[in-house]
Amino acid sequence: MEKNYKWIFPHVKGTMTTAGMMRMMLLALLPAEIFGVLHFGPRVLLHLLICVVTCTLTEFTIEAFRDKPLTVADGSAMVTGELLALMLPANAPLWLGALGGLFAVGVIKMPFGGLGKNRLNPALSGYCFLFLAFPKYMKDYSFGSYGSRTLLGQLLSGQTVDPYPMLWGNTNGSIGTVSAAMLLLGAVLLLAFGIIHLRIPAAIGISFLITLFLGAGKGFDQLYFTTQFLGGGLILGAFFVATDCVTSPITRKGQIWYGVLIGVMTAALRLAGIEEGMVYAILVSNLCVPFIEQLTVPKPFGRRKPVQVTQNRRQP
Repeated sequence: MEKNYKWIFPHVKGTMTTAGMMRMMLLALLPAEIFGVLHFGPRVLLHLLICVVTCTLTEFTIEAFRDKPLTVADGSAMVTGELLALMLPANAPLWLGALGGLFAVGVIKMPFGGLGKNRLNPALSGYCFLFLAFPKYMKDYSFGSYGSRTLLGQLLSGQTVDPYPMLWGNTNGSIGTVSAAMLLLGAVLLLAFGIIHLRIPAAIGISFLITLFLGAGKGFDQLYFTTQFLGGGLILGAFFVATDCVTSPITRKGQIWYGVLIGVMTAALRLAGIEEGMVYAILVSNLCVPFIEQLTVPKPFGRRKPVQVTQNRRQP
């Protein structure tokens, strides 16, 4: 019998189970995965397999030593593994994904109680760990006739680039972000089935572009803004990572402010020359979620502020 996700979010109304949500996430990631295999070759399948197996086995092993029902069958570990694999360069060592999956589940997710209790997004945390620990491998996007730098990296270094290969995937980059069109197709599926809401991605995109417009001094440079929008994992982060229902706010206003915070921080880091700004922006915003929820919690209808009654004392 499938476990309903209300055990994690009792305030949410609906019939979708945790396993059902995870299956929809896996389906939405499928276009990017298929394109990654066609574009980079069968090595992508090894990255996906290693990351998924590592995340699943790590969660199963930790749960086996606990006196609690096993929840590894809900598929959340598989989603973590697939997201992590899609953020890796295609030519990265295969052991890198295994190490990242072990960190994501064994350090970020399970020690805090598993799904529904982790404060940071596990997949993004695993990527950040690998990026900081092994920058030599994580920054090398060389593939075929393409160099090690992505089109966004070239833009941030002052070069003029054509952004449209990033839309269809005729360029280098990480496995899952090389084609923005495939990610947008998956995002449409998530929106159509109600797995995510447009509030967070829209807030990220709008605030990101406004901040760039105000800070870059490029005017209405279409190529510049298109490159910034299509590159750096912005679409993957906005639709598939930032919308994680565990690490994002539950209030509507909170989701908007959460998205704005991510968008502004990402743009500011990009303006500072940091291509991976989206990663740091989401992780920092994850930590801010409890404060955002406290500030945006709805007030009960009809509730009045209690009146303090003071007694007058006679002067002697």
